[in-house]
Amino acid sequence: MEAAVPRSRPATQVRELARKIRHRIQTARLTDGSFFMTEAQLAAEYGASRTVTREAVSRLQALGILEGRKRKGLIVRRPDPLRLFQNSLPSLMNSPDDWRDLAQLRYALEVGAIELAIRAATDQQIDRLGQIERELEQAVLEDMASASAIELDVKFHSLILEMTGSRLIAGMQQVLVQFFQTSPRSNPTLASAERICWEHRELLDAIRDRDVERARAMIRVQIRSTLDAADQAAVFTPTTETGD
Repeated sequence: MEAAVPRSRPATQVRELARKIRHRIQTARLTDGSFFMTEAQLAAEYGASRTVTREAVSRLQALGILEGRKRKGLIVRRPDPLRLFQNSLPSLMNSPDDWRDLAQLRYALEVGAIELAIRAATDQQIDRLGQIERELEQAVLEDMASASAIELDVKFHSLILEMTGSRLIAGMQQVLVQFFQTSPRSNPTLASAERICWEHRELLDAIRDRDVERARAMIRVQIRSTLDAADQAAVFTPTTETGD
């Protein structure tokens, strides 16, 4: 039976071994699906205990860098940052302050990406955005809190980020916008519904005109409205699911 690792040093040993393994994978330029080695071979090569080796490997598996295969060993994987971020979202939503932090992250993504979106968008994408906006306006005026209105809002903002041509930007925004389906909201009123329609219509017009500064200004208005609605909400209920 293997002796327990002294409690004063294991965390440092695990962290250092995980760093060495990552460095080796990077410098060797191992591609996705490449065989690395077994845990036993790792322990022998780096002079680490089985407990430390197992924990270091576990951390790298959690990051999507390694995958264990029975009777084969460890396989190198290309981590998916979008899935890692999505999986971590529930633990980031413990208070209204956490939600506001994520709202600010969404704001930074949209404001930062709008120039890329406008410069790279095709006429077909802009036409599709216009169609979504018309459907969104109808749904919002009927019931701004309906599943249809929320889904169309997701589609609207996701398409804008898709216009950038960047898989990572579009994917990050998709994760965030889906998450914000359950954001705290103020009580729906005709005035607030009309306000939402105006915001999306103005943003669409700015994109059609290829006017980056006006589009940025409208995104600032939209996120500010979202934050104000959260501040006015009587109850904050954090979500625990992000979906796939």
